[in-house]
Amino acid sequence: MYESREKLRADAEQIIQASIRRVLPEEAVRRALQGRTFGRGRVVLVAAGKAAWRMSDAALSLLGDRISGGVLVTKYGHLQTELPGIACFEAGHPLPDENSFLATQAALELVKDLKTEDTVLFLLSGGGSALFEKPLVSGKELVRITGQLLACGADITEMNTVRKRLSAVKGGRFASACEPARVLGILLSDVLGDQPDMIASGPVCADSSTCEDARAVIRKYGLELSREARECMERETPKNLKNTEITVAGSVRELCRAAAEECRRLGYETVFLTDRLCCEAREAGSFLASVAKSHADTKTSLAFVAGGETVVRLTGRGKGGRNQELALSAARGITGLINTAVFSVGSDGTDGPTDAAGGYCDGGTKALLDAAGVDIYEVLAQNDSYNALAKCNGLILTGPSGTNVNDVAVVLIKRETERF
Repeated sequence: MYESREKLRADAEQIIQASIRRVLPEEAVRRALQGRTFGRGRVVLVAAGKAAWRMSDAALSLLGDRISGGVLVTKYGHLQTELPGIACFEAGHPLPDENSFLATQAALELVKDLKTEDTVLFLLSGGGSALFEKPLVSGKELVRITGQLLACGADITEMNTVRKRLSAVKGGRFASACEPARVLGILLSDVLGDQPDMIASGPVCADSSTCEDARAVIRKYGLELSREARECMERETPKNLKNTEITVAGSVRELCRAAAEECRRLGYETVFLTDRLCCEAREAGSFLASVAKSHADTKTSLAFVAGGETVVRLTGRGKGGRNQELALSAARGITGLINTAVFSVGSDGTDGPTDAAGGYCDGGTKALLDAAGVDIYEVLAQNDSYNALAKCNGLILTGPSGTNVNDVAVVLIKRETERF
């Protein structure tokens, strides 16, 4: 039994590695820049997000001295080395901090005197909403509102609809600041459906959301805003930008496709469920456990793949992230199922405010936690999935991947007699 569990975990690790490899930023940037010419004007680089360093490094390797300067801002711990000619910043995520504001101001200074023949190469990935920011309210107020949005269960589109209106660079306002220069945006999507203006709150995209949409989010979740912030909700964002060209170069669909291909390579008949999973993490875990139970009597190895981004409703003060909470919730439902596992991983390698990429559970996880005196129900109530999974070897640790295209969750049902 122990050997079987080890083989199942090894399969999960291979699937995780293959999935993340497919969506690393370098190839996405190369595809987007292939055959591009930039005329005689200057080309400056601005990059923001968890994948900003790797996207910038790829652009520099392709364009070399054609890039005459730039600004890069990424999450703490994601900057690998300094890049020639690029001012590199690390800043706060998921909450913006003073470094977010300093980096963004540097980008605004870089583009303010550009001319019509010049180009801003704008490289954007998930995490940019916190990292690329010049607030129209105080930094303290922005952090307070962002904290409410993270805690209330709002999805990424709802969050960004509000955040756009609190910012001098989101919702297409950075593209306006670049005028009359042309903006070429290359985006790695962490938004379900790959809606460009919602990826990192759309700094270079015309905004499809409205002031009324933002007010509806505030009413729905009972958000508390200062008078200054409420006034921002009444200022409409740019709806028509003529100086931008946008390419979405990577997304969760590619992440799921890579996971499914690796599952098949390992001998699993594979079903792709969705790339738009968007519910509470606990509900997603319960659903995937139900899928596993429905197929418990299978005679062949099966895999079910789901991508997207769940949310966590904070009810406690523990440590964890949405992928860890999904896995721990699934552990309850698959208790006792033989050679069955559920795992969920964030493509960026950091799940919430932790060093884990996600969580893994199998049919024996709950028994291990019971023996350690850990009550899964209480752990979920306290949002303390990290510490619980650490007690049963359930943490998935990859380190920062350098990309960010949402999450992938997989159900594995292994029937070893076919291969061993």
